[in-house]
Amino acid sequence: GISTRKVDALVEALGGASGVSKSEVSRICQGLDEQVKAFLGRPLDHAHFPYVYLDATYLHGRLGQNMQVVSRAVVVAIGINVLGYREVLGIAVGDSEAEGFWRQFLSSLKERGLTGTRLVISDAHLGLTAAIKRMFQGSSW
Repeated sequence: GISTRKVDALVEALGGASGVSKSEVSRICQGLDEQVKAFLGRPLDHAHFPYVYLDATYLHGRLGQNMQVVSRAVVVAIGINVLGYREVLGIAVGDSEAEGFWRQFLSSLKERGLTGTRLVISDAHLGLTAAIKRMFQGSSW
């Protein structure tokens, strides 16, 4: 979503040579997209996460064929494992914080192996709390 001109300025500010071409920006973004996709789809069965933090923020981004700027919900789950280490479990982008979107997001985490959750920490957004009750039965909120 950032212009080639801004990428060029960023590269120059970081001490690199300026003159980054559109094809180079595209190549870099493709590599990043692959790494992000792998990170967001990785298995979560390597540890139990008794504590899970859930939150959302709204960011502007371009969407649709006409690339109109719209506000979208960006949700994140951060788990604390039994040793006390934090780990980003997942991130997703949707139209709103509706219960259905939260449920889909939480379901994807469980499908990837999220287990052992005893306490979920979040704000009191109605869609989120309803999804937590449904997806984390037996856990405290």
